[in-house]
Amino acid sequence: MTGLATFGPGLAMWTPGIPEVIIILAVALLLFGGKKLPELARGLARGLRTFKDEMMGIKTDIGLNEPTEKPDSQTPETPETPDAPEPKKIEDQQ
Repeated sequence: MTGLATFGPGLAMWTPGIPEVIIILAVALLLFGGKKLPELARGLARGLRTFKDEMMGIKTDIGLNEPTEKPDSQTPETPETPDAPEPKKIEDQQ
């Protein structure tokens, strides 16, 4: 069965190919017009980005996904040396 993804016995879902995607885009262009499509695409992208951020927040809240911290590329990591003297406090110098 071409164009069908199977999900078990008797369960199938249609997956669009390139001709189907072209037809869907042509119908969308006819329905909404050339000026409205970029606005719709921006709105859809914002909505998907918000949804993704909220899903990551929920996963972090329930502990499924640990938050990842990006290392700061501008400051090099320096290993702490235990032999280095501690800096003197201002109170000690008086």
